[in-house]
Amino acid sequence: MADKLQTKPPATPTYILSYPAPYVVLITINRPKAMNSLPYASHWEAGALFDWFDEEPSLRVAIITGAGEKAFCAGQDLIEQGEIKRKPLPRQMMTHPLGGFMAVSRRTGKKPVIAAVNGYALGGGFEICLGCDMIVASPRARFGLPEASRGLYAGAGGLSRLVRQCGMVLASEIAMAGRQLSAQEAEKYLIINKISKTHESLIDEAVQMASQIANLSPDAIVVTRHGLRQAWETGSVERASQLTADAYAAKLAKAENTLIGLTAFAQKKQPQWVPSKL
Repeated sequence: MADKLQTKPPATPTYILSYPAPYVVLITINRPKAMNSLPYASHWEAGALFDWFDEEPSLRVAIITGAGEKAFCAGQDLIEQGEIKRKPLPRQMMTHPLGGFMAVSRRTGKKPVIAAVNGYALGGGFEICLGCDMIVASPRARFGLPEASRGLYAGAGGLSRLVRQCGMVLASEIAMAGRQLSAQEAEKYLIINKISKTHESLIDEAVQMASQIANLSPDAIVVTRHGLRQAWETGSVERASQLTADAYAAKLAKAENTLIGLTAFAQKKQPQWVPSKL
């Protein structure tokens, strides 16, 4: 798959890129000794990665996971934060990109991202999950927002999104009383899509989900994702629908993949999609 890339991914010491299926990139957070916690520089690396992913014609879906057996991502690198108190970094490096934590927790973007949660997703790690479009969790996964116990708060969009996902009462217990959710509880409260059959099958099941998406019209997926996100972020149902129609309805009607899909349906053939130009 890597040989079909039309552009080169940005260099990144934090993340490992692999291509487990056509049109799918797997992004592995590779700091297992630090429970895959992220220093500030890693967020900006991820910002460049996701900008590249959205524009790379051969890719349609991304999956995020963590290296090792223990953690998906344990949030911000608090060791670095403690060091910054003594020796501050340049101000521009002590922030997250516009997309938020790992450039995902507040990401708009065009293409869908799946979290494959292999262990602890805590703090910003949980906020990454809440910013993804779908979540597959290992039976070993655990989710929480322990920021208040460190004198901090979940400031990368997690509080707002968690309330919308599971309601005020449970979100309050997670964020203020330190409750962690097991994978089974996260599924029960509709925070994740599914639990993998085994810990070992997590990536395979996430790749299967990604491939189901990648086999659909890449134009239609871009527009559909935009519509879902507008519904989540906008108070009015009609306003959200109108924003998506204004942004994409005319473009989708003229898109090459729309004709490809309709022609294939009429001919009872599998559509052969082309890269999205939306």
